[in-house]
Amino acid sequence: MENESLEMIKLLQEGQGAIKEYLPGVLENFMGVVQSVTKQELIPPRTKELMAVAVAVGIRCQPCIVHHVKRALDQGATAAEIMEACSVAIMMGGGPSIAYTSYVVQALKDFKAFTKKD
Repeated sequence: MENESLEMIKLLQEGQGAIKEYLPGVLENFMGVVQSVTKQELIPPRTKELMAVAVAVGIRCQPCIVHHVKRALDQGATAAEIMEACSVAIMMGGGPSIAYTSYVVQALKDFKAFTKKD
């Protein structure tokens, strides 16, 4: 079976390439916002990525989920921390957030970070 999460990351990168080509100012300005928000301030970047995972689940954005799960892992978050972040989305979003947490689990598996809780 193909790695769905890596395919999603590739799709996002290709889409951003097209946006950069056709709408360079839009992507450049958006990336400036991203860099400003994700830098170290009072809240560490790892925590901000965990927040982004919860928001992505809450707004039901599968590509966002995959992207921010990867970024959270890259920032040193554990699968347990990512799943706990999802609990906030579930608290706020109910059943649909439970359904979209399945995409988090799949991304964790695809990125070889999923471990069953003891």
